[in-house]
Amino acid sequence: MNISIITIAFNSSEFIEAAIKSVVSQAGVELEYIIVDGGSTDGSLEIIKRYAEEYSNVIYISEPDNGIYDAINKGIRMASGDVIGMLHSDDFMAGNDVLAHVLERFEKGGVDSVYGDLLYVSGDLNKVIRNWQSGKFVQSELKYGWMPPHPSFFVKKSVYEMTKLDNGEYYDSSFKIAADYDFMTRVLGPRYNISTAYLPEVLVKMRVGGVSNRNLKSIILKMREDYRVIRRNNIGGLYSLACKNLRKVSQFFVKK
Repeated sequence: MNISIITIAFNSSEFIEAAIKSVVSQAGVELEYIIVDGGSTDGSLEIIKRYAEEYSNVIYISEPDNGIYDAINKGIRMASGDVIGMLHSDDFMAGNDVLAHVLERFEKGGVDSVYGDLLYVSGDLNKVIRNWQSGKFVQSELKYGWMPPHPSFFVKKSVYEMTKLDNGEYYDSSFKIAADYDFMTRVLGPRYNISTAYLPEVLVKMRVGGVSNRNLKSIILKMREDYRVIRRNNIGGLYSLACKNLRKVSQFFVKK
């Protein structure tokens, strides 16, 4: 079993090298690393090209796109791995054995997907801001706002093909912020009900300051899109939205 990791980048020169290093240093796995660059002009592309020249399993494209989810869809179409995972350009794998543990869990459990935990860290990486401990999956918990951290959610390529939308997209690019939540609730919810397994360890570390919580406007947009996801995937209503946001509170008090 092999794995494809997809990183979406646009003017990410400050952090993208750390993301790339954390992927290419993964040990004990057959790995394909796909970087989809949106046409960066800040030096990101030069960093990407350097690693693509050094590592034969690093593949990249650089061209304009219609947003992050359009870029993710491009990456999925390019992917040849049995399993696909996402790593944002300002995040990094928590250790060099993460992907080996993920694939071991796939092979042991015979499941369609695997997810784990995630740490939000400060820009200098020395302080844990939030500790997202996912816990075991129970489908009924979706209506109470449960979801795994998207960068720690690994899914078989066959699932992407089975669950893609009528327009051929894997992630619904009509969303600006919540297409990852939409995808996860679509495949884990009653519509497709794919199997999953929890790997109880930190898989990814994420720097704070992402697009979904950058400012009040982004937070309001996120809540509106989350509610649209909840209704379209038939997993609840306003109560579910409230629970989803309240779940985050405890993550600030659990340090790792």
